Amino acid sequence: MLCEKPLSQSSAECLTVMQAEQAAGARFVMLGFMRRYDEAYVQMKSALDQGRLGRALMMHNFHRNVATPASDFTGAMAITNSAPHEFDVVRHVLGTEYTSISATQPKRSDALVAPVCMTLETVDGHVVTIEINNNDAYGYDVRAELVGEAASIALNPVAYTRLDAALVTGTAYDADWRSRYREACVRQNRAFLRFVQTGEFPAIASSAWDGYASSVVAEAGVRALTSGAKTPVTMIAKPELYA
Repeated sequence: MLCEKPLSQSSAECLTVMQAEQAAGARFVMLGFMRRYDEAYVQMKSALDQGRLGRALMMHNFHRNVATPASDFTGAMAITNSAPHEFDVVRHVLGTEYTSISATQPKRSDALVAPVCMTLETVDGHVVTIEINNNDAYGYDVRAELVGEAASIALNPVAYTRLDAALVTGTAYDADWRSRYREACVRQNRAFLRFVQTGEFPAIASSAWDGYASSVVAEAGVRALTSGAKTPVTMIAKPELYA
């Protein structure tokens, strides 16, 4: 199965999927966190793994959409629906897990949901910042920068052309994710087909464990947004099947 993210917004439901796989003794679920297959993140992880950045210190991320998909969209939904992409790809790039999360929102002048800003800490001492802005009004915009002791690496915005006219130069933004992550989705789907054909789980794909991890941090993030306090991220021990 190739399951769209999130595996579930309930970590308890994610556990039932994992328990079924463990009972069967094999992985059957691949999760659609396609950013792992995006060339920009692939190169970012490669630079870190090759030692070109030195020890990783911080990773800054923001994820912006033109407008919310529904009028009743909330800050909590930004954490559970939008932020899981960041939660997963940061874990993947850094090769770590989270220990805590803080979350807050600025005040808008209208009734639209305001951006959610999160700060997370990892078991390896990294600091991670994530901004989710579902009403940026200007375009679909995803960026990330990984800061190491020796160097930093950032995603470059993808733009095929630049328009120069009327004393102004500019590039266009996409309206949504489909153009930006088309190639990543194609790569992911090809990996899934190989998984179906061979039974061998793809090396960089997200598993049910990764779905559980993102669900746990999202739940903690919603609690942090409500309480205004740093909130621990507590996970079960990683089952051997997912090692």
